[in-house]
Amino acid sequence: MGYIYREAAAGCHVVAMPYPGRGQINPMMELCKSLVRRKDDIRVTFVVTEEWLSFIGSDPKPDQISFSTIPNVVPSELVRASNMLEFFEALMTNMEAPFERFLDHLVQPPAVIIADTYLLWAVRVGNRKNIPVASFWPMSVNVFLMFHYLDLLRENGQFLVDLLERGYERADYIPGVSSTSLVDFPSFINGSNPYMLGRIVEVFSWVPKAQYLLFPSIYELEPQAIDAIKAGFSFPVYTVGPSIPYSKLEDGSHTITAHGDIDYLRWLDDQPSKSVLYISMGSFLSFSSAQMDEIAGGLHDSGVRYLWVARGETSRLKEVCGDKGLVVPWCDQLRVLCHPSVGGFWTHCGWNSVREGVFAGVPFLTYLISADQRPNSKLIVEDWKVGWRVEKEYRVENLVRREEIGGLVRDFMDLDSNEGKEMRRRVKGFQEICQQAVAEPRGCKRGQLPLHFFLKYFLY
Repeated sequence: MGYIYREAAAGCHVVAMPYPGRGQINPMMELCKSLVRRKDDIRVTFVVTEEWLSFIGSDPKPDQISFSTIPNVVPSELVRASNMLEFFEALMTNMEAPFERFLDHLVQPPAVIIADTYLLWAVRVGNRKNIPVASFWPMSVNVFLMFHYLDLLRENGQFLVDLLERGYERADYIPGVSSTSLVDFPSFINGSNPYMLGRIVEVFSWVPKAQYLLFPSIYELEPQAIDAIKAGFSFPVYTVGPSIPYSKLEDGSHTITAHGDIDYLRWLDDQPSKSVLYISMGSFLSFSSAQMDEIAGGLHDSGVRYLWVARGETSRLKEVCGDKGLVVPWCDQLRVLCHPSVGGFWTHCGWNSVREGVFAGVPFLTYLISADQRPNSKLIVEDWKVGWRVEKEYRVENLVRREEIGGLVRDFMDLDSNEGKEMRRRVKGFQEICQQAVAEPRGCKRGQLPLHFFLKYFLY
């Protein structure tokens, strides 16, 4: 099929279609900002549901990026965390028609559609209309490979196994992925959600029908995985850099730092260098109240300074944690991670948070919930060697107790230990790689998408 590479008189028009979730919208928006910063005549239409426009419509963005909406295709009573299956099914079945109608009514047809890989119907629509589609995978390249090579797990008898019995068996035959325990594969692969696994298989069947494949990563972070991906597909595959909001650190963009009478950045200014443990469990799924209490108790016992983002439970947790730190409902995460007082990051290991932590050059304590977080933790702890696990062994329901947490946190934040010094030295090396990737005008290392190439050949 011949694709039409359009250049209208008014400049180049890009349509971006993210999956409607914070962890997917943010990196795609950062990619779009990178594009328009490099060339003045690019115009991006960023398509979101009406619900998401109400969430992000007032966020600052370049004038070259405009929002457009499609109707809310998911019933308003569905809460994503508690009705994930219904939410995902609605996205898969109800969004294609309104998106195609949106394209039909555009005055300036797009030169390219950048669409989240999970929205497989965007590839169908682009193919029908002869518009190139760049499939944007918002997770790590390693996770992509684990899904892409599911059949190898089946062939080796390590698919849908009982993780309590066989979870520490290792798979060392996935191209581009180092030897990995079965418990460290994405949670969908272990059979915890057969519906989602089936849908993911369907999603991956459509990836080769796109015209490009993009990853928010950097070659040096996942070199073997990126080489394997490029060897496995016949069309161009690129990394596009960290796709995090680093530009606001450079331009001094205003950010709200206070909640009530708490100014967390001013509090950080008063703390010793690298003394504060930053804690964030993500914005989607969450741990049980009992586990949160154990974490709070462990922080109290450790005596370590902390800044903890805990949605909806700030007052209760603060009472347990003690007076060595702050518990806030929200913060500017990248700005906090880059603050000189922050010396560690306790994270659920979402890929956005991982990239921000590496960019900031802080070591990790990894504590996981679901989805791609286990392989991300494995990447941090085993491959990069820039973090420790909170949960030392696979458990189904057992709590990690405050005594264990207190000792772990205290040791992790010990700046004088030899292990801690080596871990911090290694993560500083990754930080330099990330910062060079965003600083270089050509925007790339080996295997990474040069933005000038993207602009010259991909869009025109």
